[in-house]
Amino acid sequence: MAKVAFIGMGVMGYPMAGHLMVKGGHEVTVYNRTAAKAEQWVKQYGGKSAATPAAAAEGADFVFTCVGNDDDLRSVTVGKDGVLSGMKAGAILIDNTTASAEVARELHAAAKEKGCGFIDAPVSGGQAGAENGVLTVMCGGDEATFEKAKPVIDAYARMVGLMGDVGAGQLTKMINQICIAGVVQGLAEGIHFGKQAGLDIEKVVDVISKGAAGSWQMENRHKTMNAGKYDFGFAVDWMRKDLDIVLTEARRNGAKLPVTALVDQFYGDVQQMGGNRWDTSSLLARLDKK
Repeated sequence: MAKVAFIGMGVMGYPMAGHLMVKGGHEVTVYNRTAAKAEQWVKQYGGKSAATPAAAAEGADFVFTCVGNDDDLRSVTVGKDGVLSGMKAGAILIDNTTASAEVARELHAAAKEKGCGFIDAPVSGGQAGAENGVLTVMCGGDEATFEKAKPVIDAYARMVGLMGDVGAGQLTKMINQICIAGVVQGLAEGIHFGKQAGLDIEKVVDVISKGAAGSWQMENRHKTMNAGKYDFGFAVDWMRKDLDIVLTEARRNGAKLPVTALVDQFYGDVQQMGGNRWDTSSLLARLDKK
């Protein structure tokens, strides 16, 4: 059992912290900007809540963060009352936020000054993966720190991999989002084409999902897409945030991402339709729009 702090009780962090408590058997203290959410977590799982990130991190062996973006992350780590002001030497900071590789390197440097370890560890699998404890975790950091952190991360993960040095986890997550964007747009166009052609989409997907066109998105999203239901899942606003990180990094490293840039614009169209909180599969909605 380890002493653990978890910062960020959003749709991902709330169940992830729960798995650390129940499945991992760790002593967990949580912090959330809206204190009522942290109190709700304590009522459900036990453990403790703290008034600040620094207070949550005091005495912890492992400190997890899972917040919105780079600025949120800086606020709860190196900002006033951030976790690094409360962490003890030898503790490890594990960041599950989908953020930039640049901020990962900043936090690694700040943690090193405090005598702490750092792992950037963005996740994939969505809310369902977090709730079921089967997330894929892409890590960046040194091997010794990773080996200490992995048994703790395992509590909410199906797959945990060390991708390289600090920042490599975030870069791998960027590739994950590039691939998802292209696959969802292809699926949206396929379903739209099939509907226009008068085909039975269920029959079509039942066949093609068993071949080379099959994907997680096809298996898990085609029914709701065909029904025009998007009020769940990974929000378009968050996907656009992720794709902005991707495209910014691509401009830096010279990668050519024409399809990703185009799909990002399509998600902008969905936002204009009022679909900010719709699932990313709502790319079909802009094609079906009359």
